[in-house]
Amino acid sequence: MADKEQGRTKKSKSKVDCCGYPLSIFFIVVNEFCERFSYYGMRAVLVLYFRYFLRWDDDLATTIYHTFVALCYLTPILGAIVADSWLGKFKTIVYLSIVYTIGQVVMAVGAIHDITDTNQDGTPDNMTFHVSLSMVGLFLIAVGTGGIKPCVAAFGGDQFEDHQEKQRSTFFSIFYLSINAGSLLSTIITPILRAQECGINSQQKCYPLAFGVPAALMAVALIVFIAGSSMYTKAAPKHNVMLQVCKCIGFAIKNRFKHRSSAYPKREHWMDWANEKYDKLLIAQVKMVLKVLFLYIPLPMFWALFDQQGSRWTLQATTMNGDFTVNPILILVMVPIVDSVVYPLIKKCGLNFTPLKRMTVGMFLAGLAFVAAALVQIQIDDTLPKFPSHSEAQVKFLNMENNPLSVSVDGTPFDIQRSVCQHRTFLRCCFSLFVQRKLKSERGGLREDIDESAYCLSGCRFVNGFGTVLNVTGAKDLGAITPKNFSDYGLCWTTIQQVEDIKPNTIHMAWQIPQYFLMTVGEVVFSVTGLEFSYSQAPSNMKSVLQAGWLFTVAVGNIIVLIVAEAGQLPEQWAEYVLFASLLVCVCIIFSIMAYFYTYIDPAEIEAKFTEQNPEDKEEKKKGLELGNMSSLAAEKPEQTKQTKI
Repeated sequence: MADKEQGRTKKSKSKVDCCGYPLSIFFIVVNEFCERFSYYGMRAVLVLYFRYFLRWDDDLATTIYHTFVALCYLTPILGAIVADSWLGKFKTIVYLSIVYTIGQVVMAVGAIHDITDTNQDGTPDNMTFHVSLSMVGLFLIAVGTGGIKPCVAAFGGDQFEDHQEKQRSTFFSIFYLSINAGSLLSTIITPILRAQECGINSQQKCYPLAFGVPAALMAVALIVFIAGSSMYTKAAPKHNVMLQVCKCIGFAIKNRFKHRSSAYPKREHWMDWANEKYDKLLIAQVKMVLKVLFLYIPLPMFWALFDQQGSRWTLQATTMNGDFTVNPILILVMVPIVDSVVYPLIKKCGLNFTPLKRMTVGMFLAGLAFVAAALVQIQIDDTLPKFPSHSEAQVKFLNMENNPLSVSVDGTPFDIQRSVCQHRTFLRCCFSLFVQRKLKSERGGLREDIDESAYCLSGCRFVNGFGTVLNVTGAKDLGAITPKNFSDYGLCWTTIQQVEDIKPNTIHMAWQIPQYFLMTVGEVVFSVTGLEFSYSQAPSNMKSVLQAGWLFTVAVGNIIVLIVAEAGQLPEQWAEYVLFASLLVCVCIIFSIMAYFYTYIDPAEIEAKFTEQNPEDKEEKKKGLELGNMSSLAAEKPEQTKQTKI
């Protein structure tokens, strides 16, 4: 408690170094690798779990997926506040990792279909139980992964002394390499685990294994992190910069509103209205932060497209032929290529490719990626069966005889060739059906059956694909047919033939490579540059504030997906892709205009202009605050007098 009050740092009793690096960072790097494996592994099959285990449609699966991702990027703000103001980084990581692990275990248990499969038919009988466990598990995971996100990297940086700047820089490179490695391996391995079949009563896709392995890796991450406890340098919580910034902004707004009368002179910047209470250095730092945060306003649209790789693009892949993973591999390949080849070539061409210009290009590439996805979707739609809308009915005619079958529906005749399955869509569900068959006579010729009651219905079977009871009446009353059942009929002979009802997927997944390539290059140019830009433009003690702001844009981007997908309600998926691409292009133009008017700054140079305030300055500020309050009261008196006269 005394350490917390005095803001001191707890150091290990005997700090062990290896090649000039603290041995403690080994535990942190392994922890991060396992945690990222756990998170991305679970997320890689999450939308498929929603779609094929919980039996949700594409829209609901996409909605819940992006709600979960948004929550994962909102909770880092909570984690940063808890770590800086209350528990410290070490305890925050430990406690929230326990919550994280429990969430992964709950997800794995909720995916076991045998728990509620009492009739042993391979389908859970109580889907509410599985949905409830899944939602609880996802909430715990979101709190855990988001809460520790702003703490782990900063905690690793705390392990180095002031003279170990080079080693600290190398550590961060290794740290982010472990993130990419964990993501790559989990994205490859987890779908393979999901493809296995497991179960006690019936064999199903093994979601318990796909979620169980990430849960085990998260438990390993927690154990490894705790194992290095005695070696860590643990900085005690001091004060939360984020809260201090919010209070400073709040006071400036309140003070400006209080002195909104024209009697008070205008100030150069609206944050200058905080001068009466806060240091000029803090106000200058807040100005720099707000300047960058203003540029963040258009950024969520990029993440709205980027994170659909795990939802819409994954669902798109399920309608294609093939099986491979490309995105994590492209990331590992493109990062060094862009940094070592592309940027130097652009520089040699004499082009001033500033960070904001790079981010603009990254957003444009993401828009092109969705145009490519739309083109692929159009090809896929051409190969998919045509399903009826809500106002239509689709009838399947299956001719299993060796001769053509003449069919007339509401007086419109058409022929079905032998051994052919044909679909017909009608704008109404009730119609009259007449079937005319040509059968071989005993002498080998052909004769026509005109007695519908004797021949037609005796050779026809009606299948009810609706969710309600279907009544079939005609020359012969077949009565009520229950859902997903068929009517009886009598046959003189039985013919068994193989009929292809729905053709297999013919568009190969390789067609997705262009869209993934464009999105990956866009991510490298946009995300990596954005983090670098934010770090370079942030004050020395407020880099965490901008980091929280950056993560917040990811959360807002996923919320945009929910809004656009629900409000748009476009009938075709390719049209939704085009809509998102168009929105991003418009936002890209707005961002480019904002970037044109942005002036790059050197935070260190600005901070150097402000020296530590002396006691006289503080006393003058106090007097200024009192004088401002007195002036405010004086300005209010005439108004009060006027009201009294009335």
